[in-house]
Amino acid sequence: MAGGSQKPIELRLDGRRVLVTAGAGGAGLIISHTLADLGASVMACDIAASRIAALNAQRPDILTFVGDLSDEQTVDRVFAEAERQLGGIDVLVNNLGIAGPTAAVEAISVADWNQTLAANISSHFLCVRRAVPGMKSRRDGMIVNISSGSARTGLPLRLPYVVSKVAVLGMTSNLARELGPFGIRVNAILPGAIRGERLQQVIDTKARALGKSPQEYEKTLLRYVSLRCMVEPEDIAAMVAFLASRAGRHISGQHIGVDGNVEYEE
Repeated sequence: MAGGSQKPIELRLDGRRVLVTAGAGGAGLIISHTLADLGASVMACDIAASRIAALNAQRPDILTFVGDLSDEQTVDRVFAEAERQLGGIDVLVNNLGIAGPTAAVEAISVADWNQTLAANISSHFLCVRRAVPGMKSRRDGMIVNISSGSARTGLPLRLPYVVSKVAVLGMTSNLARELGPFGIRVNAILPGAIRGERLQQVIDTKARALGKSPQEYEKTLLRYVSLRCMVEPEDIAAMVAFLASRAGRHISGQHIGVDGNVEYEE
């Protein structure tokens, strides 16, 4: 833009108060680190006490809470603690999710079905329900829900997981319409295959179910990714940071793939 009048892009998060669910491991850990590095006051909640202890040792500036956010009473305690220590939440990152069973539909137990939906969609609802009143009162807030590229492609033998991640997209679209008039933005990120321990476990399990070696199945995964790549946790954290920053202030109701363009899965 000529004349030097263009405003600089603002990616800092100074003064923003953030809750990251499942924020002490995998991509959630990188999200917590990244947002704190950009100036946000971050609270990371995770069900694994060992991961929280490691995060406390690494980053004493990041507040932590151990608990299962698919449980209503635990969610209430987390938000009460966030109110006490931070004064409220401006940015909610609904990162909690589990892989669920890898099995044919007729072999999936009701217990596994319910557990997957509780972790992957009910936890999002419970956290949104608690975060929204404060955001409405300030007429400002941002919610990002972590879905999956599998919500678009489908993924055989992973029915509870895919159904829950499709539900995240529906929640995102509906909340964006409902909350937009109050200045609250809601978006979903659809990661592809995120390199890490959890993905390797999924690859190993799916390979066994298909009668392939893990190496064979990994090649199959990348064959249907346009960029022929997995994504890194830092890629997801970067998108969360952009959406949470002033640079993303007019983005809402979007389902954003961070996946190298996943075309198909099997």
